[in-house]
Amino acid sequence: MKIAITGALGHIGSYIIRDLVVQFPMSEIIMIDNMMTQRFPSLFNLPKIGSFKFFEGDVKNMDLNLLLKDVNVVVHLAAITDAAGSFDKAEEVENNNYMSTVKVANACVETGASLIALSSTSVYGTQNDVVDENCSEEELQPQSPYARTKLMEEELISKLCREKNLKAVHCRFGTIVGASPGMRFHTAVNKFCWQAVMGLPITVWTTAYDQKRPYLDLVDASRAITHIIQNNLFDSEIYNVLTENATVRDVVNQIKEYFPKLEIEFVDNEIMNQLSYEVLCDKFKKSGFIFKGGLKPGVEGTISLLQNSNNL
Repeated sequence: MKIAITGALGHIGSYIIRDLVVQFPMSEIIMIDNMMTQRFPSLFNLPKIGSFKFFEGDVKNMDLNLLLKDVNVVVHLAAITDAAGSFDKAEEVENNNYMSTVKVANACVETGASLIALSSTSVYGTQNDVVDENCSEEELQPQSPYARTKLMEEELISKLCREKNLKAVHCRFGTIVGASPGMRFHTAVNKFCWQAVMGLPITVWTTAYDQKRPYLDLVDASRAITHIIQNNLFDSEIYNVLTENATVRDVVNQIKEYFPKLEIEFVDNEIMNQLSYEVLCDKFKKSGFIFKGGLKPGVEGTISLLQNSNNL
């Protein structure tokens, strides 16, 4: 098995490159990353089983047909992922994320590699309490340039599946929760864990405290990718992939189990989406996948990692 991962050194990528060689022994992992975020430690202490090859570069400018020759599966993670920060650089996000997907998807068509493409549950902007992949176009109201670009990528890949016989699946991941070598701290759960460990009050947007949002345990994310590969689930479909729906209050209460005296500081700020909704993933579960993670192990793992690094 030969698997290529773009954005291989990021939060998700740095975990799955280690897990895939366990799930697929003796596999060859091709790691591609432009090093924009300088996460060199993601390459440290890779497992001895399997083999790894790292290529530094921007997928938009690389000869992917050559790089993906004989590759069985491409996991496309390369993207600017800070949804909140994408408002100030909408053009850059669209150019980077969308054009990267164009290049990767077309290379998969040319080489015959199967494609696992990552989208986001942030594409939903519904007035309904519950939403799934069968929602109407009116319920797909992405609230950030990042999310809008994800919808464009979904449309592109669906078209290539119909017209060019691309073998692909598109996964709308919930917000990732859990520790990895290449993790960042711009998402709410990671930021809250950082603040709690450092003895700082958690800063919460006032209007967001009881909004429900989808979260995906990082272990479940990696297991989902393995599930797709093992079951050849390249059916051109879009799947919601999330461990659970939770409110910010739920997240804070989980962190309070480790820091009972945790202080909460409510701040006024513009938020991406003032709606609350629950995302269903029954479609992916029907493929035989069972979610096993949750907020608790994700929060616990992140807090433990931070405490150990600071002798706390």
